[in-house]
Amino acid sequence: MKIVFILVEPAVPENVGAAARALKTMGFSDLRLVNPCDYLSVDARKLAHASNDILENASVYNTLEEALHDIDFAFATSARDRWIKLDIIDSHEMPKFIEGKGDTISNVAVVFGREESGLTNHEINLCQRVTTIPLKTKYPSLNLAQSVMVYAYILSGINLGVNQAAKADTSQSFQALSKKVDAVMKAIDLGPDKLIYGRLMERLSELGEQDIKLLHSITTELIQKLNR
Repeated sequence: MKIVFILVEPAVPENVGAAARALKTMGFSDLRLVNPCDYLSVDARKLAHASNDILENASVYNTLEEALHDIDFAFATSARDRWIKLDIIDSHEMPKFIEGKGDTISNVAVVFGREESGLTNHEINLCQRVTTIPLKTKYPSLNLAQSVMVYAYILSGINLGVNQAAKADTSQSFQALSKKVDAVMKAIDLGPDKLIYGRLMERLSELGEQDIKLLHSITTELIQKLNR
């Protein structure tokens, strides 16, 4: 399994540098940036310290959609009381949640928003779930680099080993199931414009490995019947 960290429009080079340092200390290397500031500046490199390779190898994208192009399951981070997703996962619950998906997910992303305004509703909606760091006080909140450090530390305990045979077979993946459910919902006129669609897709993200594979069989049968 690969865990990717995505920063959306970071405005402060020092934050990007400190985030790179946090990732390297916790054993991660995949940093993706969406419309970033000058992340290779002297200020960024100073905070990166011995992690300049993370900065130099970071992938840059124009939109979050592009940055998520190969991601099976994405978590939107937020400290705001402004939710599109109704079920919030506390940061410390993420390892168990991810491991429960088994081999149905291979690439996971943790998405961080802008320093001042966080992620937009649209960007949150591109992710499968919202996660937050429980804080004892609302203010002051953690800054971007501190948040990256917390998530990197929590996720560093996950077994990142990949079953290559399972990785090659994407037919039973969570992403494939999401596409099947999307097809079924659209076929019965309950597409993305209906509130029930969003709620169903969110509840789908709660499923563990066995239930995901069970629903694959059911949705395959449904699609075949709908196409007749």
